[in-house]
Amino acid sequence: MAAAIARPSWLLLLAFGILAGNFDAQAQEIPPPAYQIAAKRAGIPSPVLYAVALQESGMLREGTIAPWPWSLNVAGEARRFSNQAEACAGLLGALRQVRATRVDAGLGQINLGYQRHRYDHPCELLDPYRNLVIAAEILREQYRPGEDWLLAIGRYHRPAGGAPAARYRKSAAQHLARVLGVPHASSAKALAFGEGAAR
Repeated sequence: MAAAIARPSWLLLLAFGILAGNFDAQAQEIPPPAYQIAAKRAGIPSPVLYAVALQESGMLREGTIAPWPWSLNVAGEARRFSNQAEACAGLLGALRQVRATRVDAGLGQINLGYQRHRYDHPCELLDPYRNLVIAAEILREQYRPGEDWLLAIGRYHRPAGGAPAARYRKSAAQHLARVLGVPHASSAKALAFGEGAAR
């Protein structure tokens, strides 16, 4: 019976920090269920979605960085609200002050101008589940089969790529390493799994 159990690939072992090597094993951080559901629906790895949310809306809470669903970025200024209703009022006010392309909202900081086709009302983006579904869809669209997911993460921030995408990848890779429980240098290799490797 034991021979029938499939052995995990070396890459999968590396992704979960099980292999001993030139780094100290760290505990893997399991993305919360909402991230797992949205990621599975889009066909992407849940650690990728969670790392993007940490990068986009993460704030220090109870000694650790965690995504905050009622976050806005208005013309480069981060704004945090204590609940969805307050965030919605803040979002609508921001849209009266600046162009929609200068406003990002929610866990994945979805841009209201460039992603207008994905929502009916701006405050939809403050629903954590809806925001994660959209963020996962964008990540999936930015992924090219056979490449590292970190490249898709960079294009999530800036589809044209270039230096801004590279800076974003570098920062997001630190969050991804934390989620995977591996050091930063190993995270890119750990995420080189291919297209159907959603977790």
